Amino acid sequence: MLPLPAEGDLRRVIGDGGAIPDGEVDGLGTEELLTLYRNLVLLRTYDERSVIYHRQGRIGTYAIFWNHEAMQAGSVFALEDRDWIFPAYRESAIGLLRGMPVSTVLSWWRGHPAGWWNPSEYNVASICVPIATQVPHAVGFAWGSRLKGEDRIALTLFGDGATSEGAFHEAATFAGVMKSPVVLFCNNNQWAISTPLSKQTAAESLVDKAVGYGMPGVRVDGGDVLAVYEATRDAVERARAGEGPTFIEAVTYRAAAHATADDPSIYIDAERVEEERENECVGRYERYLQRLGVLTEARAQEIKQDALELMRAGIAAAEAEPPPDISLVFDHAYADPPPSQARDLDELRRILGG
Repeated sequence: MLPLPAEGDLRRVIGDGGAIPDGEVDGLGTEELLTLYRNLVLLRTYDERSVIYHRQGRIGTYAIFWNHEAMQAGSVFALEDRDWIFPAYRESAIGLLRGMPVSTVLSWWRGHPAGWWNPSEYNVASICVPIATQVPHAVGFAWGSRLKGEDRIALTLFGDGATSEGAFHEAATFAGVMKSPVVLFCNNNQWAISTPLSKQTAAESLVDKAVGYGMPGVRVDGGDVLAVYEATRDAVERARAGEGPTFIEAVTYRAAAHATADDPSIYIDAERVEEERENECVGRYERYLQRLGVLTEARAQEIKQDALELMRAGIAAAEAEPPPDISLVFDHAYADPPPSQARDLDELRRILGG
C-alpha cells in the first residue's frame, strides 16, 4: 500500500481527490476492483430497498446498515470460499456476497421459515441477534477447525457495543490463549443504540484492548473499503499461518437509525451525520474508481440497475412463499409436549382463522 496521511493510527487507502492522494493495494486489478464495487452496490441497494419495504409493511423491524457496506464487503473479499462468516443482525445481508438468494434474507426479516439456510451451504452462520453471542461461536469454530487439520479461517463481525459484553471478553481471551485462527472485526460506529462509546469504555480506542488478549490490533477507516480489505487480508494471512487471532477496529459514524424502530434525533450528532453522509463509503469508492479510469458513469448505472432488478425479483420470490403452518410455533418447543399444547394450537388456529 502507498502511504497516506492518516488520523492518528487510522489506516487509509482512498484519498479525497484533492489534497490527500489516493493509495493502492497490491494484488487488486481492474476486475477485483470492480467486483468490490458490485458488492458494495448490492449491499447498498438491499439496505435502501429494505427500509422502503419496511415502511410499506412488507417486512418487520429492520436493522439498517447504510454506510457499513465497506466494512462488510471489504472484510469478506479478503476471505477464501472455504472460510466462515459469523454475522450479527447488522450484517444480515452478508450472505448475498456468498451467493445466497435475496429472497432468503428478506424472508428472514419477514419471519418466514424460508429465511433460514443451511450454514454449511454458504459457510455463513445463522444471524445472531443477542449482542456478541456470535463471537464465541466463531472462535470455537475456528479452534475446532484447526484441531481437525482444516485450513479455514473464521471472520466474525460485531459492533462497538459488543465489546462491552462478557461473551466478547470470554471469546477474545480464549482466542488469544488457544491461537484460534479467527478475525475479530469490530464495526465501531460510535453508538450502541443510544449509548455513546465514551459511556462504554475509558480506553482511548477499542483497539487498545487487543493487547490484553495477546493479539495484535489494527485500526482502519471503516468507510474505506480498500483499507478494510487490506487489513483483513493481513489478519487472514496471519491466522492461516498459525499465528492466531487479530482484532480489527473499523472506525466510522452511524449515519442512519440503529433500526427502523429507533429515533436517533434525540441523541445523535446531526452535523456529524451530515458529514458522514456526504462522504459515504459507496460514493467514496465510486469516485476513487472514476479517478483511476476503471469505472465509467454508464458502467456504474448498469451495475446499480442490475442490483435493483435483483432486489425486485427477490422480494417477489419472498412474497410468493406460501404462509407457513402455524404449528411451527410449537414444533420442537418440547421433547415431550404437554397435553395443553394441542389445546393452545387449536385456540391459535381459531383466532387466526387457520
